[in-house]
Parts: sequence; C-alpha cells; structure tokens
Amino acid sequence: MDASWFEPVRAYCERGDAGFWAEPVNALTNAAFLIAAGLAARRARGDGPVLALAAVTFVVGIGSFLFHTLANRWSMLADVIPIAVFIYGYFALAMVRFFGLRPPAATALTLAFAALSFGLTPALDAMTGRSVSDLTNGSIDYAPAILALLCVGLALLRRSSATARSVLATAGIFLVSLAFRTADVSVCTRLPLGTHFLWHGLNAVVLYRLLAAAARFRSERLA
Repeated sequence: MDASWFEPVRAYCERGDAGFWAEPVNALTNAAFLIAAGLAARRARGDGPVLALAAVTFVVGIGSFLFHTLANRWSMLADVIPIAVFIYGYFALAMVRFFGLRPPAATALTLAFAALSFGLTPALDAMTGRSVSDLTNGSIDYAPAILALLCVGLALLRRSSATARSVLATAGIFLVSLAFRTADVSVCTRLPLGTHFLWHGLNAVVLYRLLAAAARFRSERLA
C-alpha cells in the first residue's frame, strides 16, 4: 500500500499529536453508534432492510473509532464510507417503504440523490471561488442528507403523520449535531476538547430514530 495512506490526519480539536489515544473522547463516544445499532436491531426483529442498516450503523461506529485513533488517510475512508452507505441505503429504503416505489424507481432516485450529493460541494466551490468544505469543516457534505430528510418528512405528512413528525424531528436533531461538527475547529482555542464528540452522540440518536421510524411504519402497515 502507498505510504501516503498512512500519513497522519489532524482534523479535530482534541487531537494534539499522532498518538493512538490522542482523541480519547472522540474515540470512545463512538460507542453510541454501537448502542444505537443494538437497540435498532432489537426493535426490528424480522425486518431485513432495517436490520441490514443497523449492521451498517455498527460499522459506522467501528470506522469512526478507527479514524479517531489511527487518524490517517485509510482510516478516514473507514469513517466516511459506512456513513455514505447508510445515507443512500436509508434513502432507497424510504423510497420503497414510505412511498411504495418499485426497486428500479427507488434505485434511480437514489442514484440521482447520490449524484446531487457528490456534485454539490464542487458546484459551490466553483460558484464562490472558495473551498466551502474547508469553511464548514466538511459539514457541507451532509447538507443533501438534511434536505432529503426534510423532503421525506414533509411528503409523508399525508401518508403517516406520526412517521412524518418523527422524521422531521430527527432532521432537527441532525441539524444540531451538524452544527457541533462544524463548530469544532473554530472553538479550539477556547475549548481544546472541541465539540466533535457531541456530533457522535447526537448522530447516533439520528440513526436510531430513522431506523425506528422505518420499523414502526412497517409494523403499522402490517397491523
């Protein structure tokens, strides 16, 4: 493997050196994802798609732990790839389960959503002439996910008001968690610990609530 894959990455306030335990709080708070995965799996017995996404949530926690301990280029991929898998996997599930789309249509919409997500940051960079990712500490990459949650929640109001309210509330929690993620680098001088660990805790709540909403919607339709 190219040696550049092992180059250290310092992305968050808490990390002061290249040591394995240089981010103990950021590393250990990934346990929240493991707990969320276990609770979601327990709630979704017999629900294959939700169980699969619960497994992805578990991998999110492991990947993020690796990045906040090893902090190099390859472990950064171990962090971001499972998150992307969850986002697009849940979007596809929402299209099928919440709106009754057939798999080909849901797949086409998911691919379009992925294209929008990957194209947003380069488009904004070109429009502003600046790195929007640097300005937001990379949080701009999650803007499409928040927009998707808002759109799904609003579109669900006529189909299931309870699920719609849950999804919209979850979008609000996600927005708060994203604010903590964004603020991390700007508070270093006042708060050396940073705020990234709050992103972990709140984002674990977000993933659990989304899985619980999908499981509950299925149970309501089967009742």
